[in-house]
Amino acid sequence: MKKEDPIQEKPSLKNWAEEDRPREKLMQKGIESLSNAELIAILIGSGTKEENAVELSKRILNQNENNLNTLGRLSLKELMKFKGIGEAKAITILAAMELGRRRKHADALERKQIKCSSDAFDFFHPLLCDLSHEEFWVVFMNTNLRIIDKARIGQGGLSATITDVRLIFKSALDRLATGIIIAHNHPSGNCTPSESDIQLTRKIKEAGKTLDISLNDHLIITDKNYYSFADNAIL
Repeated sequence: MKKEDPIQEKPSLKNWAEEDRPREKLMQKGIESLSNAELIAILIGSGTKEENAVELSKRILNQNENNLNTLGRLSLKELMKFKGIGEAKAITILAAMELGRRRKHADALERKQIKCSSDAFDFFHPLLCDLSHEEFWVVFMNTNLRIIDKARIGQGGLSATITDVRLIFKSALDRLATGIIIAHNHPSGNCTPSESDIQLTRKIKEAGKTLDISLNDHLIITDKNYYSFADNAIL
């Protein structure tokens, strides 16, 4: 009677060649040598009985279009739906994604001056690109177009956000701002302005004239693109 082959256990990262383990590979070849899956594997530390940490990370990426921006939009509960990702690992991934967003925004803040729509996009994009709901933000500037501060004015659902024009200008007056740029995101990925977007922009511009606070632009932000009201001569 033929003996059955013994069940082979899935090899863990400890059994890999040293140069193939993510941590060792990082130390020997530098962090640039690691794939996205290997970087995530370092974050989560371990996999399951069926998958090592790298394979688990690859599966998570594959189910998110192999796109870190798509992964960055997942909530804690959504990450925990993956077998092998408990609360602690999900929190670690979320923290890493948030650090990446904050670093991007720190780079934008270093500019301190917004001269054109692309400068405004670079500033607002880290704040809005990964959101699954709409948010409305304002950046306050002085006469030299240098940034004084920023503020989130409104937050809404998947396709709309409520914005209080009075709050925008109260915040601007409190900061002694002479100019503002407003921005909101479209989670759908379509950056074409709606009729309500156009009406709101005109309302804010007219209100600003009374207070001598100029509306320099309104941007609609998506993951990879933006629409500028100033560039399209709607302001």
